[in-house]
Amino acid sequence: MKSGHKAGKGRAAGAEDALLRRIADSAWMGKNAGLRVGIGDDAALFAPSAGYETVLTCDWFLEGVHFLREKHAAKAVGWKCLARAVSDIAAMGGAPRCFLLGLALPESHTGAWLKEFLGGLRRASRRLGCTLAGGDTTRTAQILIHVTAVGEVRRGEGVLRAGARPGDTIFVSGALGGAELGLRLLRSKRRGIRANDPLLRRHLYPEPRLALGRWLAEKRLATAMMDISDGLSTDLARLCAASGAGARIAAGQIPLGAASAEARELRVDALELALHGGEDYELLFTARKGQEIPRAYRGVPLTAIGEITAKREIVLAGRDGKIAALRAKGWDPFARS
Repeated sequence: MKSGHKAGKGRAAGAEDALLRRIADSAWMGKNAGLRVGIGDDAALFAPSAGYETVLTCDWFLEGVHFLREKHAAKAVGWKCLARAVSDIAAMGGAPRCFLLGLALPESHTGAWLKEFLGGLRRASRRLGCTLAGGDTTRTAQILIHVTAVGEVRRGEGVLRAGARPGDTIFVSGALGGAELGLRLLRSKRRGIRANDPLLRRHLYPEPRLALGRWLAEKRLATAMMDISDGLSTDLARLCAASGAGARIAAGQIPLGAASAEARELRVDALELALHGGEDYELLFTARKGQEIPRAYRGVPLTAIGEITAKREIVLAGRDGKIAALRAKGWDPFARS
């Protein structure tokens, strides 16, 4: 970790050094991170394993955009900021090794909030096998988090978005829409939300599909793959654009993660949440037609929802059999409200 400076408003060196030591002391140090030099120098030195390629990804996690200070527990923020980035490595069929943490926060949150945040980050780091290698800190009015994650995949086994071909079957892991429902429940004033409410876990503590991603890559089962972070309608369009193809999916085949009773309470459609809700961090992948894919892998359901088509359009077959264009209505930070 290194300090960040702002002219005329920098934290006293001793105070920032103490903060950096707290972060370093809280970090989980894995044995297989590939680090020759980690926290404590100007930069980390990473040595990829022989026969592997390095996977690099980065992700912002911003107060007011991705989490709310008054609604989201600091430990959940710590977990999720790393899980989001690691999900991109899972989508390539890779394994995480280490990460860099960029953390900007107000001085008022360098005490109890930071301690809880680091606890959640440490738990995610251990669970995901991803070691803190360094980063940067500074002081701001809002909490801003940036994670750069480093992973590995066997040379030639990385799965891209661009490999889908007409006739390939489209699959999703798990169920969709549960994370969006959790966010809406968290923000709802009509429901008393408990911190341990299981309906919130999909939103607060997502689980990147690392084992599934590695298995699909190692067995060369997936022709194209990505994680569903911005909503199925948006991410499927991205996969098809990269592959130069289109898709037809069936509404009746999409696995719904939103409990129908809770969705009705909030007056939302579970299918709409599954199509357009973000942050499920499930895997969206394609496989050659006729390729045998199990119904589940290590307890995670795998569901065929449609087919890649030659015509470059995304369509949805409704439960009534009617075909309609599927608009990308997932998360877009630059969309006009």
